Amino acid sequence: MTVLRVVVDQVLAPIAGGIGRYAEELTRELIATAPTGCSVEAIVSAVGPDEIERLRTLLPGLANIERLHLPRRELSIAWQGGIVSRSVRSGLVHAPSVLAPLVKHGRSGEAGQQTVATVHDIVPWTHPETMTPHGVHFHKAMVKRAYRYADAVVVPTHAVAADLNEIHRFDDRLRVIGGAPTGRLSVPSDADLRAERLGLPPAYVLAVGTLEPRKGLRFLIEGLAHPDAPTDLPLVIVGPDGWGDVDVLALAEEAGLAPGRVKTLGRVTDADLAVAYDRATVFVLPSLAEGFGLPIIEAMHLGTPVIHSDAPALQEVAADAGVSVALSPRDSYAERLAQALFQVVHDPELQRRLAIAGPDRARMFSWEDSALETWQLHADL
Repeated sequence: MTVLRVVVDQVLAPIAGGIGRYAEELTRELIATAPTGCSVEAIVSAVGPDEIERLRTLLPGLANIERLHLPRRELSIAWQGGIVSRSVRSGLVHAPSVLAPLVKHGRSGEAGQQTVATVHDIVPWTHPETMTPHGVHFHKAMVKRAYRYADAVVVPTHAVAADLNEIHRFDDRLRVIGGAPTGRLSVPSDADLRAERLGLPPAYVLAVGTLEPRKGLRFLIEGLAHPDAPTDLPLVIVGPDGWGDVDVLALAEEAGLAPGRVKTLGRVTDADLAVAYDRATVFVLPSLAEGFGLPIIEAMHLGTPVIHSDAPALQEVAADAGVSVALSPRDSYAERLAQALFQVVHDPELQRRLAIAGPDRARMFSWEDSALETWQLHADL
């Protein structure tokens, strides 16, 4: 029996974010697509029994869950220093993030050792000011370890592959495997009741993501306050609090938006998220930097017109199925967002085109394909 051991600790993190969602969806599909004679096990830090049960519920079909002795923070410190127990570093190990048990070993696949890490973006190098100093240091250190010891490194887009190769020459060790919308992202039969409970306006701009500086919400809020923006169109924000003290309500007040013009929903269920996407007039991802930008594909999957920044990975993922807004020059970015919003909201023909192009583009991404490509990567190694 061949066992693929996946580091799923990010799934249970307090703020799972996009990486946690990626790890959950990929692992679930790795279980579903496991070739004959193969199984999937999970590796987690020293979490409690309730979290172990939650993991079993989220990822049914796991052959085993290996609970390590170190809590999450201590585990990341140990692995950063190359302190990895023998049981963890043996076998086929797949890490859906940079948190990987990376130690020196042969890269030819013999002796039952094979380690693959995932680098989702190069933000620590390009936009370090949008991360915590600890986060920058950790990511850079782990990518350096991946350069030394990983058999392969997965990246979500060709844009990230090209940029990462400029930092460390991974070359043929890089493999591009993207994400996809979750299969649970569909509009439920009780959508009207959910919309009422969420307090969704009849028309609104939607933004989705962890509340942190890199997501560019300040520019979107300033854009809504700009004279070129559609008048009185509210902004609904879905996503958990992150780092950086991004107070969107304070930003709205500073921008001069009327009270109540910005509504935050926090973390929501997949069913509620589907309703929020489906009923939005337009979805906007104003991020300063991304490695993939999954919310773009989620919005397109449900036929919602999309506006996004021209960050290279977002351009690659959206192709021509969304409206791209230049990030530079930065001092007029909010104005350009305002103009893009006005264009989409007041151009029915553009709305129709985006509503057709979006779902077509979203169908290009599937977790089944991602899982099959991951299995193939390990087979190639």
